[in-house]
Amino acid sequence: MRALAPATGDLQERALDATYPLWHDGLSRSAYGRWFAAQVATPWGRRHLTRWALVDGDSLLATAKLYMLDASFGGRDIKIAGIGAVFTLPEHRGRGAARELVDRLVGHASQSGADAALLFSEIDPAYYARLGFTAFANHDLAIRVREDARRGAPATLVRAGGDDDLDAIVGMDADRSALYRFHLNRDRDLAHYAIAKKRLLAGLSPPGARELLFFVAEEGRAAVAYVVISVNQGHWTIESCGDRDPAGARLGAILQVLVAREPTQPRPSITAWLPHAFRPPQLEIVGATPSRDVMMTRPLTIAARGTDRLQENEVLYWKGDAF
Repeated sequence: MRALAPATGDLQERALDATYPLWHDGLSRSAYGRWFAAQVATPWGRRHLTRWALVDGDSLLATAKLYMLDASFGGRDIKIAGIGAVFTLPEHRGRGAARELVDRLVGHASQSGADAALLFSEIDPAYYARLGFTAFANHDLAIRVREDARRGAPATLVRAGGDDDLDAIVGMDADRSALYRFHLNRDRDLAHYAIAKKRLLAGLSPPGARELLFFVAEEGRAAVAYVVISVNQGHWTIESCGDRDPAGARLGAILQVLVAREPTQPRPSITAWLPHAFRPPQLEIVGATPSRDVMMTRPLTIAARGTDRLQENEVLYWKGDAF
C-alpha cells in the first residue's frame, strides 16, 4: 500500500542514490550526500527543510524535498510549502507516483498550516498545471556593469561579508520587500542558509570549479549594501543583493569594485533575478530570457487566494532562495 514517509536513514540514502545522476551539480556521490546533510544541519534547515518519499512497502517510488517558508502576500503573513526536487525512480514512472507524492505533500503541508504551495518547474509547466499550480512569467536578466574608461575601482569601502552582517542584510531585504505584493520574509537564519548552501556547493565541488562571493559596502562599520554571487566557469549569478539606498548605487559600486579586481581579464557574464524597478545606475540590462526555473503557485487557503494570479512586477524573489 502506498504511503508518504519521511526520507531518513536508509530511505534517504536510496533517494540520494536515485537523484544523484540528475542533480549532482558536478559533485561526487559522497559530496552530494554531505551537501544535503550540511543544509539540513543549518539552524534554518533543521526547522524548515525535510525530504519525503512515496513508498509501497519497501519500494521507493518517488521523492521530493519540502521547504516550509514564511512569506507575505498583500501585506499579510502567510505560510508557504515549497516543493522541490520531485523525482520518480525510472522503474516506477508512468504510474502517477509523482502526482500522488505532490498531492500528499500538499495535503501534509496544509495540515501543518501552509496557506499556499510553491515550486520551480524545470519541465513543461503544463504537468504541474494539471496538479493545480499556476505559472507566472519570470526572467533571467543579463547584466553588464558600467565601468570608468580607465577600468578603475570606485572609491567605495568594500569588504568580504560575514555572519556579523546578516542582521543588516535582513533589514535591507525587509525594506525592499515591503514594496512588493509577494515576497519571502527572510530572517537571519534564512539569509544564513541561502549563503551557506551556495558556499557549501562551492567548497564541495572540484578545486577551481566554483566560487562564492559575498561582499558588502560599509559605512561607519555597518553594511549598507551587499551582494552574493555564485561563480561557475567564469559566469556570475547574483543570488541576492540589497542596498539601503533605494536607487542601489552602492550595490552598483560593489559590482564595479569586483569586476575591476582583475583589469586585464575578460569581464564575466552576469545574470540575476532583479525585482521590478530596481535598477542600480551602474548596471545595464542587456537581455532578458524566460527563466528555466518557472515559478508556480497553488493557493491552499483564503489567505493565499490570488497568489495564482501574480504578475512579475508584484514579486520579489531572489535566485538564491529558489529550490
